[in-house]
Amino acid sequence: MGDFDDLLAANQEFASDFSLSGFDGVAHAGVALVTCMDSRIEPLGMVGLKPGDAKIFRNPGGRVTPQALEALVLAVHLLNVDRVLVVPHTRCAVASATEEELRQRVGESAGVDASWQSFNVVRDQQATLRADVSAVRTHPLVPDHVKVGGFLYDVDSGLLDQVC
Repeated sequence: MGDFDDLLAANQEFASDFSLSGFDGVAHAGVALVTCMDSRIEPLGMVGLKPGDAKIFRNPGGRVTPQALEALVLAVHLLNVDRVLVVPHTRCAVASATEEELRQRVGESAGVDASWQSFNVVRDQQATLRADVSAVRTHPLVPDHVKVGGFLYDVDSGLLDQVC
């Protein structure tokens, strides 16, 4: 049995009634989400959207990184996006550990020194969220008509709290 056989079998089942063939690739609801890679988050479901409605960018901590900004600029100008949600979450590893703690844990798991690796920990989630939202709002290639909001997702209740 191959390392990915279970996933390939699941893909065959998924493809058996695939409904997005020929889809144009734009965000039909005009939404883009920047959120964490945490598997407790269902980006589309948490805001009542379906495949094809939104562009989703995920990374540790749901941060607006240079790569996220690149994706948002493309989404705004080429993919029908006019609303952006930045959505970190409660009980996030990068918001509840120090850089040193994460380096130590990763180093122990990897069996090699990880003291050089940056994990961009978040010391204050709300202040960081406000800064990330501001980075999108003030980007010279994000027009003023694009609405940008910052929300904290509660992984225990499923609720969003608008911070900014």
